[in-house]
Amino acid sequence: MKARWIGHKLSDLGYRLTPQRLMILKAVEDANSHISAEEIYAQVRTYYPQMNISTVYRTLELVKELGLVTETDMGDGRVRYHCMGKGHHHHLVCEKCGSIIDMEETILDPLWSEIERKYNFKVDMKHLVFFGLCAGCRT
Repeated sequence: MKARWIGHKLSDLGYRLTPQRLMILKAVEDANSHISAEEIYAQVRTYYPQMNISTVYRTLELVKELGLVTETDMGDGRVRYHCMGKGHHHHLVCEKCGSIIDMEETILDPLWSEIERKYNFKVDMKHLVFFGLCAGCRT
């Protein structure tokens, strides 16, 4: 299995790329949306039945600490992960139907600028979730 973005970053930092780590990182990078540790575990077990969920959690904690993935709670009680190699974005989560809308980061630029101007504070926001009601649930 070939190392990709996260794998290359780990390797550059001197971490070993074990087959288990590579499978976990591939699941994160291949995910079309945010993915939970349990979903990663289920995917990897189909190829590597000996995988232990604690290996998934340890690997995710490592890459989170290194800033290679973000960890987000979308309000469903399950932490989800996103590869930073795919860029920053934020979310609108409907509290009624659970739909998730990805929001462009640039829409918040005026807010970050105002915070910096007013409070002399530079925001480093990699992931933000807004909860509310989508158009379909408001009608």
